[in-house]
Parts: sequence; C-alpha cells; structure tokens
Amino acid sequence: MAGVTGTRIAGAVARHPLALGAAWSAVLGIVAAAGIAAGWPAVLLGTLLTLLVAPSLAATVAVLHATPRRRFDEMSSVFGHFAVRYAALVIGVIAWSLSVVVGAAISAVIQLAAEGREADIVGVGLDIMLVIVPTVVGLLWAAFVLRCAWFLSRIRGWRELPARDGVPERMLAGRPELRRTVIALAHPALFGLSGLFVACALPFLQGDLDILLG
Repeated sequence: MAGVTGTRIAGAVARHPLALGAAWSAVLGIVAAAGIAAGWPAVLLGTLLTLLVAPSLAATVAVLHATPRRRFDEMSSVFGHFAVRYAALVIGVIAWSLSVVVGAAISAVIQLAAEGREADIVGVGLDIMLVIVPTVVGLLWAAFVLRCAWFLSRIRGWRELPARDGVPERMLAGRPELRRTVIALAHPALFGLSGLFVACALPFLQGDLDILLG
C-alpha cells in the first residue's frame, strides 16, 4: 500500500511539478512570514526557510551542475552576461560595505558605552553581529539567487516543461519523469522568488537590536 501511495504521489508531482513547487513555497512562505511577525525561535524559522527553498534549490543545483559552461557562451549575449555579473558584484560590495560600517559602529559603541566594562563590550559586539551577519548573508544569497535565476532562464526558458532546453540529455537519461520534474522545479521565477524571500527574511531571524548607552 505504501508503495502504491508513493507511486501516485510521484506521478502527481511529475504531472504538475511547477504548480506543486509554487504551492509548497507559497504555503511555507506564509507560515514563515507569520512566524516572523509572531517572534518564533530562529531555529524554527530557519528550518521553514530551508524547506521553502529546498526543492527549487536542489533542482537548480542539479541542472546547473549538469550543464557545461560552454552552453552559456552559446546562448547568452555579452551584455547579458556582464549585466548579471555586475548586479551580483554590486550586491556583494554592498554587503561588504555594510560589514565595514558595522565594524566601525562596534568600535564607536565600545568607546562610548563600555569603557572599562569588558563584559559589556563583548555583549554589545555580539548583539550587533547577531543582526549584521544574517543581513550580509542575505545580501550575498540574493546575489547568488539572481545570478542562478538568470542562468536558468537561458538554459531552460520560462515554460514549466520546455519543449527544448539546453540541459544535457545525459542528466537523468534513464528516468525521464524525474528529469522532467527536476527541470520544471529549476524554474527561474520559482527559484528567484523563493530565494529572494529567504534573503529578505534572514535579517529578521534575530529580532530587533536595542543598544543602551550608559
């Protein structure tokens, strides 16, 4: 009975992979947003965000890993290639700049608020880092998501099940239904939206930061 049920579920996923993937991400996104508003523990929220992006991320990694670099050179323009790289670098520089600014802020807080109080110095520094680290990670993750989504749009297009794609035929050649499912889940819009939602949610996992100067 369990085998029959598993086969039916797999068949349903293979018939409508993108719709089910979008529904999965939407439901978990709503639950995660409610959890952020309600102040749920960071571990629980992190688990929800991981599950939210896991199907499209796994499919994206499988598709991009199986596709050689020369396919991108054949399908993309020089302008498109450098435009996406430029956007990713800009987001990376913003993340780096933010970390530098926070480093300076920590130094200033130490001088103004914690002279001679080593415990307070460590506490203030940790409080700031608990806020800034998720923000920087979120920005870098957003750059990664945008770049991967652009590559996916060049490889397999925007249709749920493209008639033709740039994914090598050897990928899951012996399992055509699984191949169709993976390519459908590696949709640029699904991965882009779910990935950017995770990037926006990461800074909220640690809550608000209150620094008292005394």
